[in-house]
Amino acid sequence: MTGVQFVHVPYKGTAPSILDLVAGRVSVTSASAISTMPHVKTGKLRALAVSSARRSPSVPELPTVAEAGVPGFAVDQWYALFAPTGTPKDVIAKLYGEVSRTVANRDVRERLLAMGLDPVGMPPDEFAPYLRSETEKWGKLVRAAGIKAN
Repeated sequence: MTGVQFVHVPYKGTAPSILDLVAGRVSVTSASAISTMPHVKTGKLRALAVSSARRSPSVPELPTVAEAGVPGFAVDQWYALFAPTGTPKDVIAKLYGEVSRTVANRDVRERLLAMGLDPVGMPPDEFAPYLRSETEKWGKLVRAAGIKAN
């Protein structure tokens, strides 16, 4: 979106990239709040912005990338539970209900926020189209950039 060129440094996971960032072997990375916030809190890393469309409730002082100067930029990181195809709808509903109740628990919610996670929750019938749109969006980017798996 900006035309900025970065050198891609492949890592076998987030932890090694964070270690190299803390050690000064790389100058910037994009990683989850849960991976970076402990280092931000100790002063070893400086957070520049959040990639989501809205500010994070766990670090409301951090601007979004869009607010920091890249209008329209929004990349959400999300976690989801998946079940095998054909799992009965009543089982899916029960799982969703239990997870929703757990995430709504004040203590759980506060702990997730303290780790830099913003527990939102999305019913299965809303998540399926969201997953399709994310797959389409990122698929276009992968094809346009000519990204290939090694």
